[in-house]
Amino acid sequence: MATKHLFNKSAQDKIKELAEAIDFTMLATNLSKRPIHAIPMSTKKVDENGNIWFLSNKHSTHNANIHIDEEIHLFYAKAMSMEFMNVYGTAEILEDRSIISKFYQKSDDNWFNGENDPNITAIKVTPKDAHYWDTKNNMLISLFKMGIGAFTGEKPDLGEEGKLTI
Repeated sequence: MATKHLFNKSAQDKIKELAEAIDFTMLATNLSKRPIHAIPMSTKKVDENGNIWFLSNKHSTHNANIHIDEEIHLFYAKAMSMEFMNVYGTAEILEDRSIISKFYQKSDDNWFNGENDPNITAIKVTPKDAHYWDTKNNMLISLFKMGIGAFTGEKPDLGEEGKLTI
């Protein structure tokens, strides 16, 4: 796998590409204690500044943890397409109704009592450090390339990985 570190706008673009393509992430809070708290979250948007947005319940454990310590870690994984990313950053909880309205979708009714539910908050994650692995192939093609590499002794092109510096 080739190493390709990305910086500034290219790093922001890669975060946006992978976070929106993978969508679901494990949001980890309470990082300074054991066990950490991790919960699956759906990415609502990655904005032009590279911030990652989620909707959450104001009474959730992860919101309570963010109020105590803003440091979080996101773990994105889409095994079938062999795309992975981890993002370390800080989180901010916002109750701005215009932001919530911008991100709210009908599918969010599964967790909230409609768009005007007073318990909805937005979580804005500002990435501080990130790393990605992106094969640009699905799992079957990657496994096939690895098999050929094992047979021929040559290293196959399995994609790229690198540090994302914003």
